[in-house]
Amino acid sequence: MDDPRQRLQHEREQTIQRLASLTGDYDAVVAASLDTNADDEHDPEGTTIAFERSQIGALVRQVRHHLAELDAALARVDAGVYGTCEVCGSAIGDARLDALPAARTCIHCASRRP
Repeated sequence: MDDPRQRLQHEREQTIQRLASLTGDYDAVVAASLDTNADDEHDPEGTTIAFERSQIGALVRQVRHHLAELDAALARVDAGVYGTCEVCGSAIGDARLDALPAARTCIHCASRRP
């Protein structure tokens, strides 16, 4: 896919599907926890359910952040600045955009960040 908009839209669709899947997984874990002892400390399954809920919740937050980054990248396409580093104004290399289509910075500026 040479067109950045098509590539970003495709990745956005996949991200939305991933978010829906994770949300379903999270809902299933929450529903399963309703059928167990509410005392996580003394229930051998309680810590596992709490861990799964926490892990899936973290993944949901990551996927939502990625979706926001894709939306920002699409806005940069609309503004005509996609592929331009937000820090130094240089072009972001094709290899970096292939690996990370929503990249905001060139590899040089990204490597300087703490």
